[in-house]
Amino acid sequence: MNASPIYWLLSLMHLFVASEAILPRHKVDVLIYNYLQNGTDLTVHCKSKDDDLGVHLLAFRNYYEFKFRPNLFGTTLFYCSMQWDGIMHWFDIYTAERDTCTYCLWNVKPEGPCLVEYKKVTCYSWNTDA
Repeated sequence: MNASPIYWLLSLMHLFVASEAILPRHKVDVLIYNYLQNGTDLTVHCKSKDDDLGVHLLAFRNYYEFKFRPNLFGTTLFYCSMQWDGIMHWFDIYTAERDTCTYCLWNVKPEGPCLVEYKKVTCYSWNTDA
């Protein structure tokens, strides 16, 4: 007896739902705040290998937020270009290797972005390689 395509589709859906229950992936929330001086606007453009999140203009102390689920392989990477006053920098805003946060709050300063976690602030330099 041959199984119908509907049966196979339902079986695959059931398998997917079961695998999601067995291997739950936490959602990550990334917030990027403009902490530049003198009311300078910040233009942010974030991407991953699969997603282009678009260009966002942030006034001083405003933020841009995005959420995602890291992949099962531990290789999730989001990088952002950040531009102000005609200067462009870029930074890996989330890497599965480095980041353990589920609520990742970044303050962007001229010297580089700073990750603000509970009772801890870690500042980084801008990426320099092309």
